[in-house]
Amino acid sequence: MTARAQILSWLRVHRLRLIALFAFVFAPLFVFGLLAEDVLENESFFFDRTTLLFLRSHSTAHLDSFMLFFSRIGSGFWAALVDLLVFANLAARRRWGDAFFWGLAVGGAALLNVAAKSSFGRARPDFWLSIAPETTFSFPSGHAMQTMALVAALVVLVWPTKAPWPALVLGGSFVLLVGLSRVYLGVHYPSDIVAGWAASL
Repeated sequence: MTARAQILSWLRVHRLRLIALFAFVFAPLFVFGLLAEDVLENESFFFDRTTLLFLRSHSTAHLDSFMLFFSRIGSGFWAALVDLLVFANLAARRRWGDAFFWGLAVGGAALLNVAAKSSFGRARPDFWLSIAPETTFSFPSGHAMQTMALVAALVVLVWPTKAPWPALVLGGSFVLLVGLSRVYLGVHYPSDIVAGWAASL
């Protein structure tokens, strides 16, 4: 078999893995790169203002409470607490490889977020006075990065078990609600959220 034939054969055998690799690694990096480039050039995204004002126009007292709840449980304190509990559980069961992976995934996302916020220095939205004001930089969203990293790492850990799909569905819903809450509260642009998700994968 020629080298070309061997390469084509290998590509056919591993095509699904290659597609998954692109979807879960290269595509998010590409999305983050596009958003980051425009943020560095101080360009605005057409969907940022439109989405923020749309959500603002549909705000209610009940929605305020609902979104505040998800924003708070997706905060650095609660995310860090869950991170430590999972790490401690894995370490207690002597699953050192999984514990290392967990610490690297969630700890790396936290450190990357701090560095990225300082590097881009994007100001928070100021279309209205938020009921949950923030003073740090906006891009990328720390809530989005932390929750996505947490859920993605959890799904990887439980994938060999019988619980991957419940973890994926419930975790994905949680990530989406936390991200939505940050935009609803007016403390993040939608592009901050998308960038946070992409950067943590």
